[in-house]
Amino acid sequence: MYSGVDGRVCPPGAWSQWKNMCTDIRRCSVCDAPTSRSCGACLGVPADTYARLNEPQKSWGKLFRPDSFSIEAGKTPTNTRHPSLMSWRTTMSLAFQSLGVVYGDIGTSPLYVYASTFTEGIHEKDDIIGVLSLIIYTLTLVALLKYVFIVLQANDNGEGGTFALYSLICRYAKTGLIPNQEPEDRELSNYTLELPNTQHRRAHKIKEKLENFKFSKITLFLVTIMGTSMVIGDGILTPSISDTVVGVSVAILILLFAFQRFGTDKVGFSFAPIILLWFTFLTGIGLANLFTHGFTVLKALNPLYIIHYFTRNGREGWISLGGVFLCITGTEAMFADLGHFSVRAVQISFSCIAYPALLTIYCGQAAYLTKNTSNVSNTFYDSIPDPFYWPTFVVAVAASIIASQAMISGAFSVISQSLRMGCFPRVKVVHTSAKYEGQVYIPEINYFLMLACVAVTLAFRTTEKIGHAYGIAVVTVMVITTFMVTLIMLVIWKTNIVWITMFLIIFGSIEMLYLSSVMYKFTSGGYLPLAITVVLMAVMAIWQYVHVLKYRYELREKISGETAIQMATSPDINRVPGIALFYTELVHGITPLYSHYISNLSSVHTVFVLISIKSLPVSRVTPSERFFFRYVEPKDFGMFRCVVRYGYKEDIEEPDEFERQFVHYLKEFIHHEYFISGGEVEEAEKEEETNVQTTLVPLSNSVPSSGRIGSVHSSSSDKIRSGRVVQVQSVENQKDLVEKAREKGMVYLMGETEITADKDSSLFKKFIVNHAYNFLKKNCREGDKALAIPRSKLLKVGMTYEL
Repeated sequence: MYSGVDGRVCPPGAWSQWKNMCTDIRRCSVCDAPTSRSCGACLGVPADTYARLNEPQKSWGKLFRPDSFSIEAGKTPTNTRHPSLMSWRTTMSLAFQSLGVVYGDIGTSPLYVYASTFTEGIHEKDDIIGVLSLIIYTLTLVALLKYVFIVLQANDNGEGGTFALYSLICRYAKTGLIPNQEPEDRELSNYTLELPNTQHRRAHKIKEKLENFKFSKITLFLVTIMGTSMVIGDGILTPSISDTVVGVSVAILILLFAFQRFGTDKVGFSFAPIILLWFTFLTGIGLANLFTHGFTVLKALNPLYIIHYFTRNGREGWISLGGVFLCITGTEAMFADLGHFSVRAVQISFSCIAYPALLTIYCGQAAYLTKNTSNVSNTFYDSIPDPFYWPTFVVAVAASIIASQAMISGAFSVISQSLRMGCFPRVKVVHTSAKYEGQVYIPEINYFLMLACVAVTLAFRTTEKIGHAYGIAVVTVMVITTFMVTLIMLVIWKTNIVWITMFLIIFGSIEMLYLSSVMYKFTSGGYLPLAITVVLMAVMAIWQYVHVLKYRYELREKISGETAIQMATSPDINRVPGIALFYTELVHGITPLYSHYISNLSSVHTVFVLISIKSLPVSRVTPSERFFFRYVEPKDFGMFRCVVRYGYKEDIEEPDEFERQFVHYLKEFIHHEYFISGGEVEEAEKEEETNVQTTLVPLSNSVPSSGRIGSVHSSSSDKIRSGRVVQVQSVENQKDLVEKAREKGMVYLMGETEITADKDSSLFKKFIVNHAYNFLKKNCREGDKALAIPRSKLLKVGMTYEL
């Protein structure tokens, strides 16, 4: 027994419960000698090692155990820095960078909005007021209210885009097409979402429908990859929109894409001063025209002029919406590029710089047109005051080039996200900033976009046709975003149904009206974004489809842990020193590749780990939560299961760092397993000791001279102590085994599977699996490169899967 500092007496076996009030006086678990630390001498274990192992902990098994496979596993502390905790200096720096990356597109819209709207000229001056009113309310409602204040809040730990919305929904409900979700994934620090309860029946019902109906899962996935494909299509079309001659445009495009390799950080700081100067010129020109031609156009703030405009013009007014819509092109980039910056940075830069400048220039141009209706085809340049013409012209050319950057960066972001979600062929993702993880560059995609942009420029040659195509791509992405944010408001945010209805009706009706208008020009170039989208969706869908088939095949053909141990313990199998990491996509069961490997190589390493690299629908996973271990029984065989979890914005570490972290957390897992089993022994000891007659002697706060303090002698307690000796020795032996195996080297085993369709499959399935998928597989990065596996340590195991 143990004396408390407040004079109370703690019963034996309750040390961990009374740790905070007891003194450091306790007994050795074996020799029962009084000591301030367990001696460990009679165990043959160093005193400091035994003390560390035997020190009571806060229920490792139930609260702080990051490697538990049970549903009770709790959260581990996180060091992730939330975007909202950024310093103002960092936020303002990101806001400045965002000017050069996000707003080039929407910032150059004043060059062509009025010309694209009044293609047949201005018939009545009141039409100018009507169009200006449309521009003001479109900018305010869609760009400012919807995106800046609502959609940006639907970010996934600071990441934006359609896949960020999809990941939020997947984390809330099991809507992923691959059945590899585990309860412990929800315990990650970055995974936390409030789940529905009985008080939110609406959210619970929608969750059930999303999970139980395959049609819902497929529809949600297709809508997501459609939005992603549209963003990539924007990245192709945006750079192609230029008023310069074709040869010059191609040269500018090549230089622009060559500059991408330097990263968003350098690109942003290089382009930001130019865009800031551009917005300054826009504000100055707008104010100059207002003071020169009058402020009467400000009556456009009255939305009644929109109604009067459509009443007068009817069908022609509806068609002209395709030109008005160009005032918000690039708005989706604020959300798609969010991972490169932060919510507050984008909100500050748009609300304080871009939005006021755009309103001012559109009002100024409207004031100019009221006096010069015949100059509508060249409104922007004709409205520039003479002293500022050439400086503005030079900055306008530079801004037009930079306008492409928004959607190029957005394309990099969404492809990186789709890659981590297993919906895109493997490509190389380069993180270009040590400070901001969301800033990425993808060389293969960069070259693909460059070639596609050049092809579009050479094929279309005129800005007008490309503009028709671009409008369809942009507004379609907006409609998809509205749909997905509405779903998030329904099931995750649990917003009042009145606000959800208002959001869907207001923004859905506005965007569908614009979509109907831009679709009118489908035959004039509008088919291009749909063609691009179909191709990209086909690539993503084929890759995901075969990936799911392959996973389900392995799930169907998996072998049990008992069978795996029986095969490995066969007399014909040799144990060789070292650590073997056998890569498999299965997180439950053992891949059939294992039996193929054992039967052909006839050897198993002393530490054999079945490892799965799993991408979760979160942006990033903290290092302390990354490795997720369990034993393949029996424990003394040295076989483990490990799931290594990454967020969709993360890359796998370099081999040396990965091996260091892997061994460290494997030893921690073995260490923590001791405490869990040790806790069970403590409970057994406590139960046994209650059945034995004992004498409780109150003790002072100092160590007495006698050799025993409240000792309890029984055969049961001796057996318990004996069991603890074995456990301590066992945990040290296993950790030594891991360390020695690491010294002998680590080998990586990977399956090289050939995928073919079953003989009885349909012709369509055979084409998809045997030709389309294998074509993509041969032309993408190899698996070992994507997993950062050193070639010198790699051994591939070949096998054919008939799906």
